[in-house]
Amino acid sequence: MTIFAEVFIKIHIMVIERTSNELIIRIPSFVDFERVQRIIDLLAYKEATAKSEAKQEDIDKIVNDAKKGWWEKHRAQFIK
Repeated sequence: MTIFAEVFIKIHIMVIERTSNELIIRIPSFVDFERVQRIIDLLAYKEATAKSEAKQEDIDKIVNDAKKGWWEKHRAQFIK
């Protein structure tokens, strides 16, 4: 066995394969699932927002409106 083969076998590598219609990523099973899920969520977010023309101020307004609506809906649970 060559030194390269020994190193290759000892290192747990991630493999990315491109097919005609998808990317396949193989990750060793010992990798923390939650960390992988966060990365996948980030990729999904990036893909979903890639063509967005929204400005940060637009996003901030939506967030503030959502928070305000939530507070108005749930206020009675916290203030008695």
